[in-house]
Amino acid sequence: MPASADAPQPAKKFGVFLGVFTPSVLTILGVMMYLRFGWVIGNVGLPIALLLVVAASAITFVTGLSASAIATNMRVGVGGEYFMVSRSLGPELGGAIGIPLFLCRTLSLTLYAFGLAESIGFLWPADWGAPPIQWIAAVSIVLITAVAGRSAELSLKLQVPIMIAVGLSVLALVAGALAGGLGNPEYTPHYERSASGGFWYVFAVFFPAVTGFTAGIGMSGDLADPKRSIPKGTLLAVAVGTVTYVIILLVLAFTDKVTGLELATLDPKAPPVWSKIAFLGAFLVFPGMWGAILSSAFGSALGGPRVLQALASDGIMPRTLARTSKTGQPTIATYVTGLLALAAVALGDLNAVGRWVTIFFLTLYVTINLSAAVERLVGDPSYRPTIKVPWYISLTGSLAAVAVMFLISPLACVCAVGSELLLYLYLRRRALESQWGDVRAGLWSAIARFSLMQMRKLKARARNWRPQILLFAHNPARKMGLVRMANWFNQNRGVVTVVHVVEGDIERDLNEIRKRKAEMQKTLDQEDVPAFSIVNIVPDFESGVMGIAQAYGFVGMQANTAMFGWSEVPEGLAKQLRVMRLLSHLNLSTVLAKMESAEGPAHRRTIDIWWGGLQNNGDLMLLLAHLLSLNPGWSQARVKIRSIVSNENEREQMRAKLTELITEVRINAEANVLVKRDDQGFSDVMNEASRDADVTFLGLMIPGPGQELSYARRLVKLAQNFHTVIFVRNAGVFAGELLTETPEDADA
Repeated sequence: MPASADAPQPAKKFGVFLGVFTPSVLTILGVMMYLRFGWVIGNVGLPIALLLVVAASAITFVTGLSASAIATNMRVGVGGEYFMVSRSLGPELGGAIGIPLFLCRTLSLTLYAFGLAESIGFLWPADWGAPPIQWIAAVSIVLITAVAGRSAELSLKLQVPIMIAVGLSVLALVAGALAGGLGNPEYTPHYERSASGGFWYVFAVFFPAVTGFTAGIGMSGDLADPKRSIPKGTLLAVAVGTVTYVIILLVLAFTDKVTGLELATLDPKAPPVWSKIAFLGAFLVFPGMWGAILSSAFGSALGGPRVLQALASDGIMPRTLARTSKTGQPTIATYVTGLLALAAVALGDLNAVGRWVTIFFLTLYVTINLSAAVERLVGDPSYRPTIKVPWYISLTGSLAAVAVMFLISPLACVCAVGSELLLYLYLRRRALESQWGDVRAGLWSAIARFSLMQMRKLKARARNWRPQILLFAHNPARKMGLVRMANWFNQNRGVVTVVHVVEGDIERDLNEIRKRKAEMQKTLDQEDVPAFSIVNIVPDFESGVMGIAQAYGFVGMQANTAMFGWSEVPEGLAKQLRVMRLLSHLNLSTVLAKMESAEGPAHRRTIDIWWGGLQNNGDLMLLLAHLLSLNPGWSQARVKIRSIVSNENEREQMRAKLTELITEVRINAEANVLVKRDDQGFSDVMNEASRDADVTFLGLMIPGPGQELSYARRLVKLAQNFHTVIFVRNAGVFAGELLTETPEDADA
């Protein structure tokens, strides 16, 4: 069937020369070279001007290397630098840099429109008054946007004759200077002429001259082979641009045709200074200058919409902006770019726009270099670029960009970094889901491995102990209160792993297990509970729990506490008690929790601990209660250490001991000693005293073989009158020591 005449046609794909080198080198050899290099020489002198070129080009070259390394490791799509950063560091960081990148391109279009307006301002009739630079810039933006919105091929093919004109203008400048004789250059700066802001002001205005190398990268979606075209075209353009810049600055510094004061003077009514020096004057200079400015403007008008298109395709911007025309152009995104560039005309003039372009581009350079450095440091097996850049080179480029941004304007630096941070946090809240692999997984894996290797070398101490909890829960979705209690115990700093043990056959039940695990993790994420989830198929509960407990974790991060929910029948509790006895041989402490409801305690006002002594689980109970009280929702809760004595004579002695203990262990609690009457049992006293407590901690004994069921029935009877009760058994290697070891003891 023949294709419909109205069907979109595949966009033309370009190679190294037309797709990357030409737009990059013409953007480099653009408006700043023609209209501001004389101004730079006239204000800072030759040595500092060369320093500017070397410093700016060094940052640019390193960034070009980093971009090339990333480009040779992936199939680069639409969006250029945004695409590469987002596929390396993830959609949130990609979006945070993608929006400033779009603004870079948009403001660059305004910058070149101002340059075009300045370059033709001298043609404005004198009797009509001062040339309306802003109006000329605005009209230029409208015309450039209209052409760019029609066809990228037309815009790029126009650049070949433009490049010829640029080359002729540079040759004419050199020839004119040599023919007119050479003089002595100025070696000292004269900022009072027209750069009262000093060195960094000049640097900020000059820097957009070296940002042009990204023009070709911005056309990534229109390249036939981005992996090959981007490195070759980008690095060649940077090299050609740097050499050309040095030659032009030397020519402007040594020519005898103009003075330093003339170079530093900016007069919109006068022809550009090049026309006074070049062979045949304006006849060769103006075609190259206007062509270079228009080419740079077209590059921005093509690159900006493609960043917006990529952002829209990834769901960061409205999807409408990703639509393309019949010729493959992102037409809507192009017109949006043109409108924003038109609004930026209100910034005032070329110098003002140039400073903003510099800040935005520097933030982009920071991220590109950081992406390459992180990729190299993490060393994912998938990162195999054909251009290998050491991580410290890329990192140096990133730090240099930050330093320059700060030196240009501390306020602008803070604002730029702050705005990107806000964008990142906003995109994180939107929970963007990456449909591609990025470096974050490798980065965190590398950090985790390094941390575990360091922890392996450290000797465990009681003062460093915190709960690393294996929580065995049959249905976490119906027992979120239990999961939250486990996280409260470690203050969201330790590791809680929710384990669902299924008695069954792995071959028969595998699909069901995958489904349950997905549901568990989804529930934890929805409830915003930071916990891991495991679903294990085991032949029977007791051997399954023991296998999981022995296999789980790494050196330094093994589980040290097993936590169980409350079984509604004594037989279920008896099974748990048998498992707890076995776990105690592995030095795992155990916690058995009977929750007031599926959501946990209804109130968070009081925490009772029934004291039996440090060696009788008291240290772990008090530590867990203390950790619980440190959580924001429990910060106002009163912790009471309760004890029972037989007569009044013992009461004051016990209160004094508990008060001394509280002072020694530095935990905010109060002592409460009760006297048992002869007609009362211990459980009667506890039930009466703690019936209104929101959480009650009790010690747990591990019964001997065959005694589990009778002990389970005692626990059921004891727990029935409490709201939430936590039974605790300290069987760890630090039993009796968790509250008493001091830093001095640890060093002994």
